Amino acid sequence: MGSHLHHDRPALRVGIDVGGTFTDIAIVDTATGESIALKVASTPLEPQRAVLDALAAALAHLRERAARDVAFLAHSTTIATNALLGQVGIALGRVALVTTHGFRDVIEIGRQNRSELYDLSVRRPRPLVARADRFTIGERIGSRGEILQPLDDASLTSLCGELRTVDGIEAVAICLINAYANDVHERRIAEKVAAALPNAIVMRSSAVDPQYREYERFSTTVVNAALAPVVARYVERLERELRAEGITPPLYVMRSDGGLAAAPYAIATPAATIESGPAGGAVAAAALGRRAGIARLLSFDMGGTTAKAGAIVDGVAQVVSEFEAAGKTHSGRALRGSGYPVRFPFVDLAEISAGGGTIARIDDAGSLRVGPLSAGADPGPACYGIGDAATITDANVVLGRLHQTHLLGGTFAIDAARSRAAIAALATPLGLSVEETAAGMVALIDAQMAKALRIVTVERGLDPRDFVLAAFGGGGPLHACALAEDLGIGRIVVPNRPGVFSALGLLAAELHEHAVRPVLRALEQVPFDDLDTWFAGARTRTGETLREQGADAGTLRARHELDARYAGQSFELSVPYARDAAVVAASFHAAHRARYGYAVEDEPIEVVAARLTLSGAPPQFAAPPPLQRRAAQTRQLDRRALWIDGGYREMPVFARDASSENGVCPGPAVIEQYDATTYVAPGWCARAEGDLLALERSGTA
Repeated sequence: MGSHLHHDRPALRVGIDVGGTFTDIAIVDTATGESIALKVASTPLEPQRAVLDALAAALAHLRERAARDVAFLAHSTTIATNALLGQVGIALGRVALVTTHGFRDVIEIGRQNRSELYDLSVRRPRPLVARADRFTIGERIGSRGEILQPLDDASLTSLCGELRTVDGIEAVAICLINAYANDVHERRIAEKVAAALPNAIVMRSSAVDPQYREYERFSTTVVNAALAPVVARYVERLERELRAEGITPPLYVMRSDGGLAAAPYAIATPAATIESGPAGGAVAAAALGRRAGIARLLSFDMGGTTAKAGAIVDGVAQVVSEFEAAGKTHSGRALRGSGYPVRFPFVDLAEISAGGGTIARIDDAGSLRVGPLSAGADPGPACYGIGDAATITDANVVLGRLHQTHLLGGTFAIDAARSRAAIAALATPLGLSVEETAAGMVALIDAQMAKALRIVTVERGLDPRDFVLAAFGGGGPLHACALAEDLGIGRIVVPNRPGVFSALGLLAAELHEHAVRPVLRALEQVPFDDLDTWFAGARTRTGETLREQGADAGTLRARHELDARYAGQSFELSVPYARDAAVVAASFHAAHRARYGYAVEDEPIEVVAARLTLSGAPPQFAAPPPLQRRAAQTRQLDRRALWIDGGYREMPVFARDASSENGVCPGPAVIEQYDATTYVAPGWCARAEGDLLALERSGTA
């Protein structure tokens, strides 16, 4: 792939984000600056169909453009997540595991974490490799890479024979003890197995996750192998259908860390795409923070199915190196031991089942509850005209915060009477009015979402009052004022196209590559000269990989880090790399104090691993211009009855393109646009600042 693409016609940059309810598309014409953003219904059983539907709809709006004008296409997908969660129609591939004698059951034994401490019947996640498909071989590598037991050729031949007798193996995960320290045995086995099973995908743990802790390394490799056939089929099918439509540029896929990868590289590490969708919103929020000069920004993305929260510090989305895929959460907090550990970098987000489609119900005690079930895209909220479940979208319709007849600029009909009927079924047994019940539903969902925001701030040693809240997604601007009040945040910004903001994030993302090397030494014993050599070599290798994917060589930037801990701790913190042990120690103490509230400066420090992250701009990349802070005029569309403080009050409804004649729109009010609605609560004021909508407490606007 070349670094640049040249077209006689204007070049279109396209970002497509597949969500649980809607699929969003954003297109920017790099020649004219013209842009368009649309939403179409997702197609869960055939997710690539919604991608093609979105492209067709967007190109139809750009009358003078055609498929051949597309020069860049980036895509975020939920295919890996859905496969792990067992979505109907998406089956994981049959995986074989090859490991050292005596370690066949590592992936099943795992750690001693219990996801539900007091539930005696709690079940661990089902192993992704059946016990009958786990094979062992005689060999042993020591923790320093020494060969304790050589690999026997006869046993390797026997292993290949056994594997050939198993029908339907689509992938083989090779996970030997201490292979992170010396991968010679894994390489030999991989070579022989690939020859014996030419149609199977073969993955080595030393290539996928070369770090110590065998359970996490085994799990990461097995998840990667199980997803590989599924993701490969999806991406290849999508590419084939795009080509049939005349769209020929390379396809890029968003990874969990907020970086893009060309399709072949995404297929090689499919587990790195598990959090593909949520990462796009965090990338867009980080770009917004840099553009607007906001050092500390909280991203809040509320869609149709889930809500995600993340922290942006100095224009960078916070990233962690491990998560549990397909695990359970409690109020946005991951429950350890409930999922499959995956050691790939991912954007640090708290995600909860709270979206416009979240269903309200009466529990066994007769109390009102919301979630975790969602009406999704089909049948959707009651007001969509198909289902009967009362959802958060229905509550916002009843309260007057959403339009009473349509959404999406008049293209999506809303039936307000169905919303009232659905919520009335809950209100009657509660002894409340429909409006009181709707207000209770919104209050409950707001409390849940506020917990997610606290996880990525308070629990990370950050004060939410120091942040600006960026609200996006189809539902984020509706609930932003309540969340800001709960957390003591004084300023909210709503981007220009909040409902398709994650799709826009795909156009702001860079290409990323990572490299990691185990160290496992006391800080005083770290071989800095060796690490300098490794960093230099890793930068060369990852740079070549990025250039193969089309990155502009002049834009490459490297981040060097060390994973460190106090001696005896089980988990690490990442700090910037320095050749000076004293500098590393000071950075680690500061990071530990910020995260946990204390530091033990006389405690010995261990360095567990060295990390390199290399970033570069993809083809046709164009950074957005600095934000122009100018006041704009608004257009009042209507007046509508809003339920406020126990009664309906007639309040103004504005178009998004401004505020009032003096530039300020005091709440309560509603500000509508194609892809989202902003509710300006009592005590808040809204003002247009360039293409941002800023909300501040009254008296400060």
